Amino acid sequence: MEHLVEKTIRKEPIFSGKVIDVYVEDVELPNGKTSKREIVKHPGAVAIIPVTNEGKLVLVRQYRKALERALVEIPAGKLEKGEEPVVTARRELEEETGYAAREMRHLISFYTSPGFADELIHLYVAEGLQKLDDAAGLDEDEFVDLLEVTLEEALTMLENKEIYDAKTAYALQYLQLQQALKR
Repeated sequence: MEHLVEKTIRKEPIFSGKVIDVYVEDVELPNGKTSKREIVKHPGAVAIIPVTNEGKLVLVRQYRKALERALVEIPAGKLEKGEEPVVTARRELEEETGYAAREMRHLISFYTSPGFADELIHLYVAEGLQKLDDAAGLDEDEFVDLLEVTLEEALTMLENKEIYDAKTAYALQYLQLQQALKR
């Protein structure tokens, strides 16, 4: 694989923000030529598939400014510096849904857009949900609607483009595959 490596010659910071940092890197390609790469650095995130005791999925509807529309998604959030992903998953589940989970099981981790970003999402399934009376609540700049739906209803929402983001589509297809394998 060494024959595929691009060596960084120069790295220029372009932007440093609350969620991302952006760099332009000059790289030496495997053939000796040079090129530029625009790179987004992200601290990583978690996404949670909350499943109620009745077998329903807890989803959130949230406005996404980059898309200028609301989307239905599984709860998710970014890792805080030094925080273990399972701790983030438990915190985000409570903040976004008001639920705590008896069991938080890691399914898989995946890169969202490796062509230009290093964001790694850790996907969990949360079971044994219990509604909290004193949940932490949303961040001050977050506004969401909660939905509890069956997997079939969620798959219909995916077909109708109410669910339109990769992490949620991936999670739903994972659940659909698990359901099919159990038959």
